Order: sequence, then C-alpha cells, then structure tokens
Amino acid sequence: MRASRLLSILLLLQTRGRMTAQALAEEFEVSVRTIYRDIDQLSAADVPVYADRGANGGFQLLDGYRTRLTGLSPAEAEALFLAGLPGPAAELGLGDAMAQGQLKLLAALPHQDALRLAGRFHLDPIGWFKGAEQVKLLPLIAPAVFGEKCLAIRYDSWKGVVERTLDPLGLVLKAGIWYLVGRVGDQIRTYKAASILEVQVLEAGFTRPADFDLADYWSAWAQDFERRMQQREVLVRLSPRGMTLLAREGQVIADALRTAGPADENGWRRVSLPIESLEVATGNLLALGVEVEVLEPVELREKIRETAAAAAALYT
Repeated sequence: MRASRLLSILLLLQTRGRMTAQALAEEFEVSVRTIYRDIDQLSAADVPVYADRGANGGFQLLDGYRTRLTGLSPAEAEALFLAGLPGPAAELGLGDAMAQGQLKLLAALPHQDALRLAGRFHLDPIGWFKGAEQVKLLPLIAPAVFGEKCLAIRYDSWKGVVERTLDPLGLVLKAGIWYLVGRVGDQIRTYKAASILEVQVLEAGFTRPADFDLADYWSAWAQDFERRMQQREVLVRLSPRGMTLLAREGQVIADALRTAGPADENGWRRVSLPIESLEVATGNLLALGVEVEVLEPVELREKIRETAAAAAALYT
C-alpha cells in the first residue's frame, strides 16, 4: 500500500506541480506526518523532491524532472487519455481505477500539455435529450465478464420474464445504454443490461471463444438488428430538405436513400424506406412535416391524414 502511495505522490507532483502536505494528506486520507515520511522516502530513493516554506509553499519536483515509470510516450498517453470515460467506468465499479489510470496517463505528458489536454477535450457518450440508464447490477456483471465467470440471470424480455445461464463475453455501451453479450449454449445473444432483474455470479467459469471479437460481433449484430426491426417498406416523396434530414437517421435509412429516383422539377424524389411498423412510421414521418408525402401503403397515408387532422382540430 505504501509503495503504491509513494508512486501516486510522485505522479501527482509531476502532474499538478507544487502541492502542500495538507493537500496530499487529504488526497490519500492519511495524516500530514505520514506524508512527511513518504516525502523522506522519495528523497532517499533519489527522487528530486524539495519543499518551499511559507504560506504559498509546498512540495514539488525539480524543474525538468519526469519519471518514466508510466512507460508511455506523450502521444500514446494523449490517445489513451481521450479514450477514458469516467462515467461509464464508475458504472462498472472502476471509478477509482480510472482515476489512478488517468493520473498515470497525465504523468506521461509534459505538465502544460497535460493541463491543456484535460481542459480542451471532454467525451460525452449520451445522446441528446436523453439520460444514461442506471444499471444497478452492472458492478456485479462486470467482474464476471473480466473474470470469465458464468452468470445466472432473470431477464425481462419482450416475451416476458425468462431465466438464463450464460457465459458473459462482453459489455457494450451504446448511446448511454449498456448491453451484455453472452453465450447461451452454442448461441451468442445480446441483453439490455437495464432489463436484467436479478443476477447471480456462479462459481463455474468458462473458456472464452478464441475467435470471438466483441467489436466485430457488435457491428454485425447492430446492423442486423436495425434491418430486422425495419422489415416493411413505404413509398414516399421527399423534398431536398427531407432527404437531408433523413440521411441522419442511421445507416439503414442512408442506404435506402441512395436508391432514390431522379428529382422532379421541384427537386423532390421518390424512395422506398424501411419501417418498423405503421405506428412508428406515422410519428417519424409526421416529424418531417411538409418535407415528405407518403404515397404507399394507403393505410399509412390514411393514418397520417387522420393524425394531422386531429392535431389541426386542436388548434382550430
């Protein structure tokens, strides 16, 4: 424990510059006397740390001194620092480890570069107008993923509550929502973590498939999921602005827009769009207002007409 604290003190002084004994004591939740002993230990190990007395005094390292204990080049540290997401790490139960890791990454950067990087880049994985789902069981699931321990779960699926015993292969954070990827028998399935009602970490372990790649699996699964959810098609006319707005709605829609017919004299184009259901399509297409006209199917055209008429009646 003391060796870890000594290293952390060294990295803090390298990252933040001058720090008082009181500030260090509060940082590590130890006494000021303990900090003085730690500083003596660092000096005995030939670390050039010295003290400035007075109201603005404190401990700091000799100008130009930098430890190489991190083993990272500045460029590597910058790239890894930008990959760090403290919010998701805390949800996984790794908040303290993330803080220590970021401290080591900052220590691999020149002092001014560290301050500049920390102050100019912030990563926010949550979509607009949404909040991150709170997954209380995530700190139980994550260690099982890391330690390759089997899980028994109760899951609230769209078919009802089911029970599964699975091999947790990985966790994916998608737009603020956590998903658990697990192997059940010879099938690999995806579960929304917030829908897991109960979880039990089993003593039994499992052997991770040597050819399984989580990123490749998720990319293929996500594209297949979109296509499975959008099996029906509608024929619409889109204005130039409507084309632009819809192009932002994911890869499946973007692919469909590439098949649009030629523009008429006003720039409007016909295109077949995949939809999940008539109900969902009604809301999505109404959001485009006068930038879209539904041509087929007739029932969707009628549903939009009725919804628009009802809305107009509210404002008559």
